[in-house]
Amino acid sequence: MALAPNVYDAEPIPEAARAEIDRLLQSGDLFRYTAPEDAPVALLEQEFAALMGSRYALAVSSCSAALFLSLCALDLPRDARVLIPAFTFAAVPSAIVHANCRPVLVEVGRNYRIDMDDFAAKLPGAGAVIISHMRGHTSDMDAIMALCDEAGIPVIEDAAHSLGTLWNGRKVGTIGRVGCFSFQSYKLVNAGEGGILITDDADLVARAVIMSGAYEHNWKKHAVLHEAFARWQNRLPLYNMRMQNLSAAVIRPQLPEVARRVRDGRANHDYVAAALNSSPWLNVPDALPPEERAPDSIQFNLQGFDHDADARAFADAAAARGVKVQVFGLSTDNARAFWNWHFIPGDTPELPQTRAMLMRACDVRLPARLQRAELDFIIGALIAAAEDIMGESRAYGT
Repeated sequence: MALAPNVYDAEPIPEAARAEIDRLLQSGDLFRYTAPEDAPVALLEQEFAALMGSRYALAVSSCSAALFLSLCALDLPRDARVLIPAFTFAAVPSAIVHANCRPVLVEVGRNYRIDMDDFAAKLPGAGAVIISHMRGHTSDMDAIMALCDEAGIPVIEDAAHSLGTLWNGRKVGTIGRVGCFSFQSYKLVNAGEGGILITDDADLVARAVIMSGAYEHNWKKHAVLHEAFARWQNRLPLYNMRMQNLSAAVIRPQLPEVARRVRDGRANHDYVAAALNSSPWLNVPDALPPEERAPDSIQFNLQGFDHDADARAFADAAAARGVKVQVFGLSTDNARAFWNWHFIPGDTPELPQTRAMLMRACDVRLPARLQRAELDFIIGALIAAAEDIMGESRAYGT
């Protein structure tokens, strides 16, 4: 009997990282601002900006830190309304609350993307918008940017799940005013923890650099116009959200692997999606036409599962076959279910469309390193689990 694939381990860290890590351990030079120039964090910022085609990058302790600093750098007033999709991770509204702003949740459809009618209705008076490309699913960025540009509302892209994704040929994370990425272990590039923001706005990145923890004159070690920094010296709080050199040493050798991981991840996703869509009980929504995804997981909806008990039974049947399925809305205390975000001020909003989607939307990890036999195991387990609950005879109309 074939063993279930391990979908949790990341790819090995490239061997090229070892020499740099050993050098850092020997020197003890782990703080990004110790070296006068070319510290690993500074080199990572240069290399990531070049990879994305952006003017500036700032490496920080997490994607949450990048989102928070982006909001702070926009200098929004206290309690400013910040629109976000109601399908995202709890860290996103948390960053907004941390920045003394107010999250406004927007409906999301069965395809996991923002409902543009609800977005347009809630946009007037917003201070900013954070577009979470949740699990790598890109909403209609053309329509979103047109509305926000007309209203003069800045857009931050939460691209934690979207490194390598394209929208109409543009790299996701470069479409809005700021793009924020994650290096947490389950992302395409793995440092355990870490994040980075990119922008072409010199004044915005100068503010973010200082607030990230560039005290005194450490901002001089950033490749940004120094007059932009001078305006903000000693006028902004320091939140100390810096990345340290060991993390950068782990990340840098992985950047040349991004294109290969994107290619393999997309091929794996599309192979599994085609197989799951052959079942009447499982549906992987199509991407919007301008999107070229870089997925490391797969999401699908349960069809015909009228009762929560049946959806739970499906997850149990898949687990019994060795494949863990998370049904977003049915997983206890799930951090992606908006009704569990009790830290948001005010009453939980009524979002029936998003709630209905989350109650039947399933999530399975699908790292790019998986081989065809492992993908077939996952496919077989998921389809068989659906047939267990809904009935094989019903599935094939006999």
